[in-house]
Amino acid sequence: MNDESIESKAGRSIWMRGLLMILMAVTYQLVSALLLCVAVIQFVLALVSDGPNSRLMAFGRSLGRYQGQVANFVSFAVDEPPFPFADWPSID
Repeated sequence: MNDESIESKAGRSIWMRGLLMILMAVTYQLVSALLLCVAVIQFVLALVSDGPNSRLMAFGRSLGRYQGQVANFVSFAVDEPPFPFADWPSID
């Protein structure tokens, strides 16, 4: 009976991870679109002001790191789900 409870917990855990993977894959696509918008805005600002915006650079860097965390989770490289289940990636 003990083995069955362990197997059922593992089965529920993999289904929960599958659900989280689907949600994270959708999030990855949304973040990709947001990153494209940031890149276009950054390009326009660089044309107008002769240089990139430092706050947009930091935001773009953190978005890229977040995408990496999502990709690692979805590909089973890590077990911990990324934001909003963990902290937002730091800029450092």
